[in-house]
Amino acid sequence: MGRECLSEIKRNILLNPGPSTTTDTVKMAQIVPDICPREKEFTQLMRKLRRDLLRIVHADPQKYTSVLFCGSGTINIDVCLNSLLPQDGRILVVNNGAYSARAVEICEYYGLPYIDLKFPEDQLPDLEKVEEVLAENPDIALVHTTHNETGTGILNPVREIGALAHRYDAVFTVDTTSTLAMRPIDMDRDNIDFCMASAQKGLMAMTGLSFIIGNRSVIEASAGYPRRSYYCNLYLQYQVFETTGEMHFTPPVQTVYAAVQALREYFQEGEEQKWARHTRVFEALHRGLRRLGFRDLIRREWQAGLVVSVVYPDDEHWDFEEIHDYCYQKGFTIYPGKVSGQNTFRLCALGAIDEGDIEDFFIVLEEALNRTGVAVPVRYEGK
Repeated sequence: MGRECLSEIKRNILLNPGPSTTTDTVKMAQIVPDICPREKEFTQLMRKLRRDLLRIVHADPQKYTSVLFCGSGTINIDVCLNSLLPQDGRILVVNNGAYSARAVEICEYYGLPYIDLKFPEDQLPDLEKVEEVLAENPDIALVHTTHNETGTGILNPVREIGALAHRYDAVFTVDTTSTLAMRPIDMDRDNIDFCMASAQKGLMAMTGLSFIIGNRSVIEASAGYPRRSYYCNLYLQYQVFETTGEMHFTPPVQTVYAAVQALREYFQEGEEQKWARHTRVFEALHRGLRRLGFRDLIRREWQAGLVVSVVYPDDEHWDFEEIHDYCYQKGFTIYPGKVSGQNTFRLCALGAIDEGDIEDFFIVLEEALNRTGVAVPVRYEGK
């Protein structure tokens, strides 16, 4: 029966920034006997899952731990910001994109004191300015930024920002939702106190399970901080895991099984080999875009190697929805951009895909351009 089901699953190539294309073995890992998640068998499964997550970011289990939550990647930002800010402390958000801006929105909703240090979305943060703000505001207790700003594909210098945060005695939290299990990360080397992701991105598993990897001593110290949420309190979830091995509330059981299988496949492929595959896909995206005349928004040397933000061509026949729909019918999903004041779409190198899939995609994309009357190579005014 399992083989019959596998043969019936249509393979779509997701070039959106998540969820990512999964293997059939990860999909099928969800088909398991029903089990109460309070059983010892399932508790042991989650204990191993938590340990294995640490291995991805080379985190010493004596110093770091992982804590699981039900939800999309945004829950992790919520949890870290509301849980790790001490009384009378302030948050500094190094903000050059939509996902750091989301951290600012979370601060606003909780009424947390914060500084929104904004930079242009197509530019790297100015480290001198970051240090200047830290030096002028000794009450900054937490610095937050995004590793790969997925709206643009820009790679932020987290190692350098983390070093500055630590120089001024602040905890450093990084949204690694769109890099973890793809770009190699080392917690100590990269000066990261807390990183985070959701299972459907780099792990190539299923939506509904997210996790935070962070410093045990900081989590334990946060037990005395103001409690701003019940469900989304990091210390409370950590404490329950440490004392019972279980999630505080009902976990997404089948999604956990899929994540366990995805981790197994991650380690089978290997960190370096997996990153090399994503790099092949990224290079193939650039080759195809160059051939068709498209331009990307972010300077190539600033890109994270996982997302290309493509500028709309100046052509009266260009209609993103029509292009999207044609590609979607052929099994390829592309995604609109997330840049203020600039019309873009995104192509991503996430998931269980390789350069051959990208070559197939560009055949379909060129067909879509021809069918809708867009000139090839595409044109840009004044260029």
